[in-house]
Amino acid sequence: MWRYFFLIQPAPLPERLIAADPGFYLEWTLTEWSGDRSLLADEAFAEYRRCFDDATIAATCEDYRAGATVDLADDEADRSAAVSCPVLVLWSRSGIGAAYDVPGIWRERAPRMRGRALDAGHFLAEERPRETGEELASFLAEPG
Repeated sequence: MWRYFFLIQPAPLPERLIAADPGFYLEWTLTEWSGDRSLLADEAFAEYRRCFDDATIAATCEDYRAGATVDLADDEADRSAAVSCPVLVLWSRSGIGAAYDVPGIWRERAPRMRGRALDAGHFLAEERPRETGEELASFLAEPG
């Protein structure tokens, strides 16, 4: 969880530290997040690397900063509003999702939620493409 506290620091601290060796930071992060790094295709990894420029680094930091500030206020403001459409939630069985009652949390806000844990790290579609695709196809085939 170190990343959350690092990335919410005021600009330009995390941006400059990451930009000092962006390839190292990206490799460390993607390896740390994946359940099995060998399941990430070299082409996918190359695309992450290609897109990891200064603008992406800045946007990533801003996203984490928002998660620690304005997103909390927005979540609180609409806490009583339910999501009325069907919701598919997939999460990592061994990652951060293992520490929470993911279906219970989502059902509080989305009564029409369905989903399950997959045996993967952060990158469900890359690490478990067949299972992710099957879950998505089944969800989309259901009547709304």
